[in-house]
Amino acid sequence: MSVLLQISDTHFGTEQAPVVAALEALVHDTQPALVVLSGDITQRATRAQFAAARAFMDRLGVPWLAIPGNHDIPLFQVGARLFSPYGRYTDAFGSDLEPAFSSPDWLVLTVNTTRWYRHADGEVSEAQIARVAQRLASATPAQRRVVVTHQPVLVTRPEDERNRLHGADAALRRWAAAGADLVLGGHIHLPFVRAAHEAGAGVSRALWAVQAGTAVSSRVRGGQPNSVNLLRPGAASGPRTCTVERWDHAAAEGRFVPGQVHTLALADA
Repeated sequence: MSVLLQISDTHFGTEQAPVVAALEALVHDTQPALVVLSGDITQRATRAQFAAARAFMDRLGVPWLAIPGNHDIPLFQVGARLFSPYGRYTDAFGSDLEPAFSSPDWLVLTVNTTRWYRHADGEVSEAQIARVAQRLASATPAQRRVVVTHQPVLVTRPEDERNRLHGADAALRRWAAAGADLVLGGHIHLPFVRAAHEAGAGVSRALWAVQAGTAVSSRVRGGQPNSVNLLRPGAASGPRTCTVERWDHAAAEGRFVPGQVHTLALADA
């Protein structure tokens, strides 16, 4: 049974070397089928920060995919932001801003929710919503269907509402109807799992928002340690489930250790 590892908001340029080493050790130990890096790869979108991030991903030695976050577009170099907002990103991580992954256990679809004209906010367009829904409809019954955005589709604190993805409600309704099981996000450095079908977003099918903390950056929030999410698809027979394990960095031990575990009931395929 394959596992999926979500890491987010690495913010290379503010990375902590011991935490980076601990995360590499976790990947070595768990050997995930895929590592998903859900944006804010760098702190200030410099070439050196992108090079350090790419070297880290290459050292993992397992399949991975990534999407940009708002920090991955140059902020202070106006010319680059206007005329080549993803130039440095694509030089390091390739030209596909919305890569996908498919295996017997997983279908992972990504959405570039950044916009050059927005400083931090993200948005999802009608065309992006439709494209993802079409791909979701082609999933096999055995696959857990995962959509990845950078900005969160749901939040848990009133102060985070301003960080919520523009267009999220429409996306959640359409993607749930098309068969999505999970939407992974980052951006707010606050890990949690929340049921979209219980959040008043008009979602009638089980759909879960899974947020990751900051994986290796010093920019931790609210006393939360660095953390990542390890996802397991559940048994091949019986009711469809997915387990989300939060792994926290334990500084005293110099490694990532298991934290909170959620076993999520998924809708029938």
